[in-house]
Amino acid sequence: MKVIHFGAGNIGRGFIGKLLSDANSQLTFTDINQLLIDQLEHQQSYQVHVVGQESSIEKVQNVHAINSNDPKTIEYIASADMVTTAVGPQILEKIAGTLAQGIALRCKLNNQKPLNIIACENMVRGTSQLKRHILAQLPVETHGWVEQYVGFVDSAVDRIVPPMDAANDDPLSVTVESFSEWIVDKTQFIGNIPTIDGMELTDNLMAFVERKLFTLNTGHAITAYLGQLYGYQTIRDAINDPKILAIVKAAMEESGQVLIQRYGFNADKHQQYIEKILSRFANPYLKDDVSRVGRQPIRKLSPEDRLIKPLLGTLEYELPNKNLIMGIAAALHFRCTSDPQSIEMTALIEDKGLYQAIVELSGLQHHPVIINKICAQYELMK
Repeated sequence: MKVIHFGAGNIGRGFIGKLLSDANSQLTFTDINQLLIDQLEHQQSYQVHVVGQESSIEKVQNVHAINSNDPKTIEYIASADMVTTAVGPQILEKIAGTLAQGIALRCKLNNQKPLNIIACENMVRGTSQLKRHILAQLPVETHGWVEQYVGFVDSAVDRIVPPMDAANDDPLSVTVESFSEWIVDKTQFIGNIPTIDGMELTDNLMAFVERKLFTLNTGHAITAYLGQLYGYQTIRDAINDPKILAIVKAAMEESGQVLIQRYGFNADKHQQYIEKILSRFANPYLKDDVSRVGRQPIRKLSPEDRLIKPLLGTLEYELPNKNLIMGIAAALHFRCTSDPQSIEMTALIEDKGLYQAIVELSGLQHHPVIINKICAQYELMK
């Protein structure tokens, strides 16, 4: 199976790239970081440090790399069996042009071999969003051909991959936790579904997407935002504070009640899932900065993301939401001088006031009582 993977960063190498390599794929990474690409193409291998109670070092071998701006990338897409991404939600639109050119060449060559594209991003139905960006750059007359021969497969991904202080002689090494989850919508594949260990198939993806979004992502973000407020540097240090742990756990339980109502999850099993995630946050082998996890607060405060979407679910089902509100208020306090969204959010609050900023960030204009509760909690946290 010939695969081209967009994004040669830590997540790309340590998670999806590793699973694809383990499946004996003919794997090529593509990225705009030329130094990284040169190193990957030179070594054609790297080490993955899996850390937890049972740690191991696993080697990924026989990989290739090419710059995303190299015209050969388009040729790779034209002949590939699968395209995967781990570039970040905001970059999907930027790579859509290259993917569209590759698909256009594929169409021109009348390559009718199925191509399946899977965006492995921390977002809801990222591949469907990528599909819209790609189709917008393709002639309308090719859309029918694309629908017939190109599958756009949504997925849910879950693995904590913090930045690693790599040794100078091994800049490609990456550290990951032992837990990983890659769930894909089996109904969206074109042609035969490939067998990849670690890739789980489902016909009810949204249940798993929201389970992860409302639990891991919600809890991770709130831990980061409260952690910064309390003066902690890492997620582990923050979650080991009993006050933060209590709020984070309660917020995850509030969002969990939404999932139980919406998808019929077993309450006891979901509580076990929450406890498992909290133990992952406290993994002593992972040094994950609260500033990294908290970055891009504007995206994380948007209506479809990890804080507001579960809050809206509590309103839909008339459920408690006190701790989610505390997490949202903490997010509005997030400050990071190296994160453009943090700077933009701070300026928005200063220019338009907290209430209006919340409206513009979260789309909660129809819920003034909730906005007032967030504002009150924000003031208490000053």
